[in-house]
Amino acid sequence: MNLMKPYPGQHDKRSKERIFNYRLSRTRRIVENVFWILSAVFCVLRKPMLLAPEKAQLITLTCCYLHNFLMTQKSSSQLYTSPGIFDTENQITHSAIDAPMANLLPLRNVGRRPTGDAN
Repeated sequence: MNLMKPYPGQHDKRSKERIFNYRLSRTRRIVENVFWILSAVFCVLRKPMLLAPEKAQLITLTCCYLHNFLMTQKSSSQLYTSPGIFDTENQITHSAIDAPMANLLPLRNVGRRPTGDAN
């Protein structure tokens, strides 16, 4: 994997190195915010995936597609996220940290053992 690293040290205000470092920092912050949003909703992203890299990539992309779908649909966008949870740059606000899943309906409890009919 080719990781991009910031230039070390201090640089002049309009130098290429300082502009690169700023853009890299901003991009990293946006990616961290997006991943925080996704992991708050999709619990599969909260712990390490013990899967092949291709399968982990497929699951992550699927979570992104589901997130985008839920955000764009009029029928689900108000249930999926509260109004005001995102600021103008689509970054998470502090109110979302208190109750990240407040708008999702709870799942009903289902026992782990099958019923007699299922056996």
